[in-house]
Amino acid sequence: MSLKEKINIAKLPKHIAIIMDGNGRWAKQQGEDRIFGHEHGVKSVRACVEAAAEVGVKYLTIYTFSTENWNRPQEEVIAIMQLLVHTISGEVESLHKNGVRLQAIGDLDSLPKDCVEELQMGIERTKDNTRLTLVLALSYSSRWEITNAVQKIAKQIENKTLSANSINEQTINAALCTADMPEPELMIRTSGEHRISNFLLWQLAYAELYFTDKLWPDFGKEELYEAILDYQNRERRFGKTSEQLIS
Repeated sequence: MSLKEKINIAKLPKHIAIIMDGNGRWAKQQGEDRIFGHEHGVKSVRACVEAAAEVGVKYLTIYTFSTENWNRPQEEVIAIMQLLVHTISGEVESLHKNGVRLQAIGDLDSLPKDCVEELQMGIERTKDNTRLTLVLALSYSSRWEITNAVQKIAKQIENKTLSANSINEQTINAALCTADMPEPELMIRTSGEHRISNFLLWQLAYAELYFTDKLWPDFGKEELYEAILDYQNRERRFGKTSEQLIS
């Protein structure tokens, strides 16, 4: 029986978040520059999107480019942005054909104009698709997102449309980039690092964390199925005891 056949469709995580890590190290192992690794990482994104859609996952969020990534060498940043534009323009029709809706979260205003234009075209083209929502976290960091949310809430208080005493978890959720999405139930990070790296800090409060030594360009469908199976073998208690879950 294949890994895919072992997956219990009734216990699928609705939302999987992935920190793609290891492109640069993978490229170095091949004797190539870092952008070579990013180019091959696109193939892994494609494989994971296909795998997630095939088994019935509804949301897949990919940490594509963090706010901290702007501090990388300029030539690498430029190459990544060019690759991003090329990839989006080349993949949109395939996403649309396969019922995948494209969305994005992050400080999108900080992205190059051509990148934003391609992104907006892709979002508009696929907006009515319902099979899977692919979310690209671009120029994103959780601290930026939470700061932005606090500013939104502060403006509501300033405008007297919200009182400080009425602020609750729902208020904060509504101010986040992910307001219309379920929280991730499974977070995957590749390359052997065991950090969340400023990614969806609020939303990952009860997510199961899965770390693998695989470098991102080596992570494909089978690796995603393996992560889902690991998730399905865990007991999710949400603060309760095992006995409470049984009763």
